[in-house]
This record gives sequence, structure tokens and C-alpha cells, in this order.
Amino acid sequence: MSAVLNFEPDPHGLALRQAFERLRAGFEAERDPSHAARSDRLQRLDAMLEHMAPAMIEAISADFGHRPAQVTRLADIVPVQLALRHTRKHLAAWMKTRRMPTGLVHRPGHNRLMRQALGVVGIVSPWNYPGMLALAPAIAALAAGNRVMLKPSEIGPRFAELLREQVAAHFADAEMVVVTGDAELARRFVELPFHHLLFTGSTAVGRLVAQSAAANLTPVTLELGGKSPAILGRGCDLAQAAPKIAFGKLLNTGQTCIAPDYVAVPRTQVDAFVQAMRQACRAQYPRVGGNPDYTSIATERHYRRQLALLDEARAAGARVLNMHDEAPVDASRTLPLHLVLDAPAHLHLMQEEIFGPILPVLAYERIDEVIAHINRHDRPLALYWFGTDDAERDRVLRQTVVGGVTVNDTLLHISQEDQPFGGVGASGMGAYHGEWGFRSFSKETAVYHQSPYSAIKLLYPPYGSTFDRLLAVMRRFG
Repeated sequence: MSAVLNFEPDPHGLALRQAFERLRAGFEAERDPSHAARSDRLQRLDAMLEHMAPAMIEAISADFGHRPAQVTRLADIVPVQLALRHTRKHLAAWMKTRRMPTGLVHRPGHNRLMRQALGVVGIVSPWNYPGMLALAPAIAALAAGNRVMLKPSEIGPRFAELLREQVAAHFADAEMVVVTGDAELARRFVELPFHHLLFTGSTAVGRLVAQSAAANLTPVTLELGGKSPAILGRGCDLAQAAPKIAFGKLLNTGQTCIAPDYVAVPRTQVDAFVQAMRQACRAQYPRVGGNPDYTSIATERHYRRQLALLDEARAAGARVLNMHDEAPVDASRTLPLHLVLDAPAHLHLMQEEIFGPILPVLAYERIDEVIAHINRHDRPLALYWFGTDDAERDRVLRQTVVGGVTVNDTLLHISQEDQPFGGVGASGMGAYHGEWGFRSFSKETAVYHQSPYSAIKLLYPPYGSTFDRLLAVMRRFG
């Protein structure tokens, strides 16, 4: 296995480039890894995750200030293990060159579709779910036969260092490597001529990543964020919906790209919704301060931003309701869930992704108002609809364009390995998970096999009546 690579500040990016070149050389030496080789890499990744899990839980908690071990197991370890299991089960089928339909006029020739490895895949992963959002795309890239270069967020330095050490212990530096460093190293990273680049993070940084990748014509998958709505529709049972919204919002204290960012509630049900949310929050978290089940805001800067959003809302006359009646705890960066009612549209919490335990409530009279509100803004990464009216549900889903949807719950569409996960517009481009990840990191090459009995020579010049008759047949039957 490879030695741990040192990526200290390097004004010329030499060490970074050398690591990339080793990966590219590894790919050139094995451009089409066998099923056995790919399975071996996935097996080593699985063994690595199993080995590092206890240290991973401790490192992530230390990076956050406090994060429950249960949250890390639920969101960063088990999903990766399930993705590995799913990928290894289906890998042979995904790799297979498949026969494709062939138009009548091109027979007796036939079509096949090949899936080929691209080369070196770059992955830039965020701090909020540092295990899942680094390793899930790595699974897809390795399964597709690629080499992987991974840059974890500098906001989680303990986990980043652990990941670097563990990858170096389980993989050769021509297979997969982790580089760690600050934002300057990340900038140099995305300027490398990867064969595909996946970035997970904010929309603002995603735009810069796409611009850097464009210089090399590197295709990108961007997993961004946005203001994902939860909608209480006709027939919604508040007693069932509120705990699900509370769970989806407070897992990782809202530091989740697909967390409900605001909730649309029929005006006549706003007060009942507030009460149901208060009960749900206190049932799941009887207290916030000193509760080992409650995650801290990851950094001082993010914590202060949440407080500033609340202060701005209060100053603008919005109703800010603390669901626990506990004051924020600065020392531990602990912030209870706050609902914000009657918030003016110009507030930052109405314009920006919140990424914390603040939930604006939008009162509405008709569902068309909610649809129009969603469509006036950037397309969100997720949408959650609660209710029993199938016609209204389908109206919302067909008249909005979003990354993914969970009906009558929150978050769960992200864990479906038989469905693609990805954003649209400002919430991202491209998709992965399951076979969609394998395809994203593959070149799907169309191959047409000509038959020795082909009549194509009848289309060769010099042109005459035979050409015209054959063209007419093509137009009719092709």
C-alpha cells in the first residue's frame, strides 16, 4: 500500500500534480479493469470502513464540537455499507456490454453499448456528512474502473486526516489517494485535468468549480443545495407529519443539503402546526442543551450566521418561535429549532439556504400559491409533500422541477440505491447512486457492427434511381 502523502502548502502545486500523474499512469496501465479487480477494490473499501468506523465516529464528533455516534452511523457509515453491498451485487451486470435495438434498414447489422472507464475521477467532498459524501461517489468511480483522487473539506480536519491515512493503508497511490489542505489547495485540485469531477457543496462554490473544470473540458457532477420545501397538502395529518419534518430538519441540526428549508402550511392550520412541531421536537429532544443526541453547529462562523438570521427576522417584525424555550449555548454552539412566521421575502433566511435549525413557515390559501413560489426561485434539491390527495400531489410534482422527492416523509429518497440522486439548475447537475453513479463515471460508447450482407453499398455514388428507391424505403421503415 502507499505511504501517506504530505500535501503541505506548495506554491507550485507540484505534489498535487505528481499524485494526479501517478493515478493517471495507473489507469493507463490498466484501462479496463476486470470484474475481479474492481470487486477487490470495493472489498478493500468495505474493510477500510469497517476498520476505521470507531475512529471515524470520534473524529467527526470532534470536528463538529459534538455529534452523536448514532448520527454518524446512520448517515455516514451504514449508507456507505449498503451502497457497497448494492454495487457489488450488480457490478457484473452493469459492466456487461449489452445488445441494443437496431433499426430495420440497418439490419442485419446490430448495435451494442459498451461502458468504459473514464480515467481519473476527482471528488471534492463537504464537511456535513464527510463519510458518505466522500465514499459514496468513490464507490461508483471505482466500480466503473476509474482511479480516484479525493479532497475532503478542511472544515473537518480530523476526519480528513483519518481518511487520508486509511486510504493510504488500503490502496496503492496509483488506485486512490486523499489529499488534504485549505481552500487554496482545493482551488488547485479542481484545476487538474480530471476525466470527471464531482463536487458537493454550496451553489456559489459550485459555480466556481464548474468554471475551473470548463478550462479542461472536464465533465462535472455538482451536488449543491438550495431551499427545499416541505408542503402540507390536503388530507395532511399534522400528528404524523410534524415528527417527520422535525426529524428531517434536526438530523445533524439542519446541516443537511436536503433538509426541509421551509414549510408551506394552509393558513388555517398554522397555529396547529406550530403546536405539533413543538410537541414533536420535545419528544425527540426533551432538552437541547447538554443533550448527547443533539449535534452542535460545526463552526463558530456557521453558528454566528444562524444567530444573525434570527436577529434579522426579529428586527423585521417576523414572529420567531423557539421550540424548546432554551437559549442558545455559545460554548457548545447549540441552537434549538426556531420557527419563523410572517417573514418578509427580502430576509436572508428567505433568500438563502439556511443549513441550520431554523424553519420559516409560509402560510398559503391555495396550492397554486405554493407552486408559484417554488417556480419563482431556483430549483430546489428536494421537495417533501404530505397529504392524501393524489391529484394535488401529482399537480405539485408535475408543475415543479426539483432534484428529488419524498412523499409523506423527509430525506428518504437519498437512500434509494435503485434511484438517481442529483440536483437541477442551481441545486446541481448530473446524478449518482447505484447504477446512475456507475454510468456517470463511465463512457457509454455506441458500437455498430456491420454485416457482410449489408446493402449500404447501394447508397454509394454515382447516384440514380436505385438510390432514390432505397432512400424512400429508409424514410418509410427506418
